[in-house]
Amino acid sequence: MTDYNESYSQYKEYFENALNAFLNKLKCRPEKLEESLKYSLQLGGKRLRPVLMLAVGELLGVEREKLTNFAVALELIHTYSLIHDDLPEMDNDDFRRGKPSNHKVFGTGHAVLAGDGLLNTAYSVLLDECFKGNEYISAAKYICECAGIKGMIAGQSADLIHENDEKVNEETLNFIYENKTAKLLMAAVVVPSILCGGKYYTELKAFGRELGFLFQLTDDILDVEGSFENLGKSVGKDADEGKYTGVRLYGLDASKIRADLLADRCEGLLEGFDGDTAFLTALVSRVRQRIQ
Repeated sequence: MTDYNESYSQYKEYFENALNAFLNKLKCRPEKLEESLKYSLQLGGKRLRPVLMLAVGELLGVEREKLTNFAVALELIHTYSLIHDDLPEMDNDDFRRGKPSNHKVFGTGHAVLAGDGLLNTAYSVLLDECFKGNEYISAAKYICECAGIKGMIAGQSADLIHENDEKVNEETLNFIYENKTAKLLMAAVVVPSILCGGKYYTELKAFGRELGFLFQLTDDILDVEGSFENLGKSVGKDADEGKYTGVRLYGLDASKIRADLLADRCEGLLEGFDGDTAFLTALVSRVRQRIQ
């Protein structure tokens, strides 16, 4: 198989080109609104969700062109969530990907509007896809459910509600992990399955969930052991704000062991797939290695 870094770069480059083409056509007034919409999208980042969608699509034999607009919509949703997550009323973070957060550049009001605008634009993109057939309708609906009140928004709400709880329990932590983080990763890997008749639907849904748990747990660990230079955002905030985290429930060392187990589960699920899963297996390993 092609080198992991080369493959990741190819998936990412394809998506960046598609996103830039989309943004070149995205015009609105006032000018400040357009600038705030594009600012956070153009900060870059790993583009993990689009890369995952394209990689799973390739594994299942789904043409990239069928996935492109879904990948764009998913990244719009993810970016809106980051803008809102950084707000003073949420996680109150002044930096994102090493640059000032949206609200620090455009003000809190326009950051709210930028997030709202990205979400509405994402839904418009998904609605356009629905004219192409029933499988496109199902794929669009799945993304909406993962992003909405039974998905990411529910997880964000629980995250806020349970700040500074005196005791933490696994059931609540799992709810936050699954909805706040895992649901959008599940959307990334399940959409290609939906577009090709549901191939490996159950297995991919489970894979996305386990990968989401792994990603969030390593994020919790990095908030303790990471640095601003490597992460591009503030660290040490989880403990200061009484966040509901894996480290708080299990402890640092036990969280690292659990991360190993989650990575093993992800890799075990991939073993049941036909085709070349080396890239996805390597991606799981890279997520795990963030804390090593």
